[in-house]
Amino acid sequence: MRRARFAIALCALVGALAQTVAPKKPPPRPAPAATSASEDKRIETAIRTRLAGSGIAADKFQVHVQGGVATLDGHTDVLQHKGTATRLAKSAGARQVANHIEVSDAAKEKASGNLSEGRRRAQLKRGDARSESR
Repeated sequence: MRRARFAIALCALVGALAQTVAPKKPPPRPAPAATSASEDKRIETAIRTRLAGSGIAADKFQVHVQGGVATLDGHTDVLQHKGTATRLAKSAGARQVANHIEVSDAAKEKASGNLSEGRRRAQLKRGDARSESR
């Protein structure tokens, strides 16, 4: 009789602990709300201002914002400008960015060549061996 009560109490305790320890799933993230036309215009102006003030202004990318989604179009000869344009658009308030900027073949080949040469001096950590000997 004592063992039966002890077993029942132990099962109840384990069941209570299992309920308190079980991780809870986070609630689903709400979908981004659509923006108004005036807010889209404000975001578009902010993106254009940031692009004009950056080092990638010479590429003259086209910007269009609708529903909080910024669409970037254009052409560049520097591989990093595509990523920089995306970051500038997001920091200006765009909820999403559709980046349709085309990178030239010459820029892709240059980046590929840089990768095959190894790390550059600025990318080396203290104590790492250099790829070229002096």
